[in-house]
Amino acid sequence: MNRKDLVENVARQAELTATQAEAAVGAVIDGVVGAVAAGDKVSLSGFGTFEPRHRAARSGRNPQTGEALEIAATVAPAFKPASAFKQAVAEG
Repeated sequence: MNRKDLVENVARQAELTATQAEAAVGAVIDGVVGAVAAGDKVSLSGFGTFEPRHRAARSGRNPQTGEALEIAATVAPAFKPASAFKQAVAEG
């Protein structure tokens, strides 16, 4: 499912126009991205949690040359699904 499919699904289930559904989906995505980018955790009951995860600096190796290099610390977005979500996927 891509964004267009999701918008169509939201429009159908919530009985909205495609324009309204696009605005709703866009607002949710923008809200989650903005909150996580600001360092906040976003928990959606029954769905999961989006959060920023800090990765420490570490040593690595260039696979082509074998040369050692330092990988800088970074912050990456992460998602942890809720138990209900995991169970729904497992049951198919």
